[in-house]
Amino acid sequence: MAEEKWQIHAHRGGRLEYDENTLSAFQASYGKGLRGFETDARMCRDGALVIMHDASIGRTTQGQGTIEDMTEAELRQVKTRKGNPLLFLDELVAFFSDKEGLYVEFEMKTDPERYPQAKLEAYCRKLHDSVVARMRKSSTVLFTSFDKRPLAFLQGAYPGVDLMYITSQPCCDAAIKEALDLGVKRLACTWDGSSRAGVRTAHEAGLLVAGWPGRTVDDYLLGVALGFDHMCADNPVEVQEFRRKNMKWLRSADPAPGA
Repeated sequence: MAEEKWQIHAHRGGRLEYDENTLSAFQASYGKGLRGFETDARMCRDGALVIMHDASIGRTTQGQGTIEDMTEAELRQVKTRKGNPLLFLDELVAFFSDKEGLYVEFEMKTDPERYPQAKLEAYCRKLHDSVVARMRKSSTVLFTSFDKRPLAFLQGAYPGVDLMYITSQPCCDAAIKEALDLGVKRLACTWDGSSRAGVRTAHEAGLLVAGWPGRTVDDYLLGVALGFDHMCADNPVEVQEFRRKNMKWLRSADPAPGA
């Protein structure tokens, strides 16, 4: 399936509009017509994969502790500050698995201290195998990271897997070189400092370019002007409604809410 130009991703399910990285967030954004999503996966102490951006659960939940130091049983007792249970990878994939034509980014939240090489490899295999076997063939599934190690491992273990390198740099020569050196086909970079020429250079090098972080409609419009292929939005429903009302040439690409 061809990827939609200027597609919106619901970042963490739409973190400014819903309870981030919870099943209710993904259900709500899907119900509003979003078909692009971004999420984060971590491995708890006894091996279950948990959907959580931060290592610490303190910011978003009523509990305290670190994902990697807690067991699955402990984490299943935790509620978010809005009263939702924590979401586990298998539950999110079950929600996505019967839906056609999705675009889903699974960010690998690894670091050398918490994920030495042996644990990193176990994490990568479990994430890949849990996701790829259950998602529809019509969907685009990719694994992303700031950490180059999981990208390199997945590339060797699963040739042809779709990968994206995330950088806090703008779309510039240095970021493009890092992506190309890794052998990936996608680059996620920041709006700030990116230029139309930089994005064009990335495209000429064969890269698809995603922009982050998007928090306003103006951010989205800037991303369109820069030529980004995909854009991560904390406010995806607001952006999509703006598209429907004001960007007539994109209306055919937006599914109706609930479709």
